[in-house]
Amino acid sequence: MPKFKAIVEYDGSNYHGWQLQPNANTVQGEIEKALSRIFHERIVVFGAGRTDAGVHATGQVVHVLVPWKHSADDLKKALNSLLPDDICILSVSTAQNDFHARHSAISKTYRYQIVNQQTRSPLKRLYFWEIAYPLDLGKLQEASKLLIGIHDFSSFGAPTSGTPSTVRKIHEAFWEKDENSNTFSFTVRGSGFLRFMVRSLVGTLVRVGLGKISVGDFADIFMACDRSKAGPIAKPQGLFLVKVEYQEG
Repeated sequence: MPKFKAIVEYDGSNYHGWQLQPNANTVQGEIEKALSRIFHERIVVFGAGRTDAGVHATGQVVHVLVPWKHSADDLKKALNSLLPDDICILSVSTAQNDFHARHSAISKTYRYQIVNQQTRSPLKRLYFWEIAYPLDLGKLQEASKLLIGIHDFSSFGAPTSGTPSTVRKIHEAFWEKDENSNTFSFTVRGSGFLRFMVRSLVGTLVRVGLGKISVGDFADIFMACDRSKAGPIAKPQGLFLVKVEYQEG
């Protein structure tokens, strides 16, 4: 049976995350529902990452085995005609038999967005964490540099299903500030991530940016390998799964 790889964009505001759950609206569930209407049978979709409730994606990757005899582009069109407005299949291509959306991935990139101003922004509230007090970009950058490399990230998350190790490799981690829109963004690319890791990192880094803890304190929290030492988990709506990379590019 042919295997297809698809890139998916979605607004996670109205979903209980990516992964299929009983009695809950999920992104995976909506895609599988659309596939079942096309093929008149239950079709299972495999995703690269299990984004949490309220988290978004601009580059989620999935694979699926389906008895489709037409072009990959026609499958994209058929799916998009049945999916809700907040989920879109950006591309579909044929995949090798050994391709797996999750297990074949060599890196994932996440972006976290913050709007940093005293006045609330109704238009940004679903896609940014709103913080009223000023953040120090220099301190945020300094602390984030400590993340680069191979480390035990158990202070910032829990192991994922099937991967008991808490050691991960981070390739890059940096902040950017847009003065015109009063926004900050944190980009992190790594071999993989623990559950809640990015949001926990952001929650603790923001404490550095606000001056509540020092860069040295952040380093101590990191090295402690103790989840109870980290700051609160950042709100889900600011997080985006941006890109998943594979060996073939």
